[in-house]
Amino acid sequence: MKVLLITTHINFGGISSYTFSLAKALINNGHEVVCASSSGDMHSLFKRNAIRTINIPINTKSELNPMIMMSLIRLLMLNRTEKFDIIHAQTRVTQVLASFMSKLTGIPFVSTCHGFFRRNMGRQLYPAWGERVIAISEAVQKHLLIDFYVPEEKVKLVHNGIDIDMFRIMGKRLDPDYKCRTVGIIARLSTVKGHKYLIEAMAEVIREFEDARLFVFGQGKIKYELIKQAEHLKISAKVFFLPSISNTAEVLQEIDIFVMPSLQEGLGLSILEALACGVPVVASNVGGIPSIIKHDVSGLLVEPGNPMALASAIMHLMEDRNLAMRLGQKGRHEVEERFNLGKMAADIEKIYAEAIKKDS
Repeated sequence: MKVLLITTHINFGGISSYTFSLAKALINNGHEVVCASSSGDMHSLFKRNAIRTINIPINTKSELNPMIMMSLIRLLMLNRTEKFDIIHAQTRVTQVLASFMSKLTGIPFVSTCHGFFRRNMGRQLYPAWGERVIAISEAVQKHLLIDFYVPEEKVKLVHNGIDIDMFRIMGKRLDPDYKCRTVGIIARLSTVKGHKYLIEAMAEVIREFEDARLFVFGQGKIKYELIKQAEHLKISAKVFFLPSISNTAEVLQEIDIFVMPSLQEGLGLSILEALACGVPVVASNVGGIPSIIKHDVSGLLVEPGNPMALASAIMHLMEDRNLAMRLGQKGRHEVEERFNLGKMAADIEKIYAEAIKKDS
């Protein structure tokens, strides 16, 4: 099967990581894959893993941007030699692009919905979901069915999966005397990710545990707002802002407690990666996160937008080493069983086959 994956860009982030992992798994399963995007920070990672990429001018969020037509021409020319069997779009503008290409070539297309959308005029007039729509969590699946009236037979639930072999549990995770003091988050710096609530929570945590530290990995528009907040709370010496990273497995080995205080979340790829490393997780009880974490079994869930609840959960893990170890081990088990990359790729291959058969 020859697969065309289309995404807006391959800068660091959940959708780019999903695209990379899926491409790698499909290639390992014997398929040919080409990834089309406006390129980005992860280009070298794609290249090192022998994933073919092609640059198209699609780095826009507007469905009316001329870049879509320019990208369409580029892909139509490419298809003359490649003869793709299936197109798989990852973002709204690439759904529109894939839909146009599908109509002109007869190649079926599917899309993955990685989160939640506004019911704007564009989606009303031109839905462009594809032959099948992959929802990454039960919450996203429900969103598509109820808010957008996507036919039930079109929507397929496939949880994100990660390459479990890339992540390991270090010995310190199983040491009952090890002190959990390093808190971390890996996420784009956006208000929806709830960083400000974590920083406010850390002010409480640091008052109780002077050796506690917070590491914030990611880039985004609110970076300087967050820096000023840490300064205002007089904890800036213990809060470290670091750039986005490609090797999350390495960074996660240095984090003792992973926190995801999102106000909205499709599923949470970085949560899966943290759990795969045996890192205990504190996360908001929103969106697809409860699909991953069962409270007090594989992590701790808290009310979104509540710094005191976050602080309490973080300090609970710092104080109770047995709890931290138990949650970390159970979290790893959950990822191995339910969120592995092999299962995700196999499920998506079946969806491709359905879409191709329906279109033939």
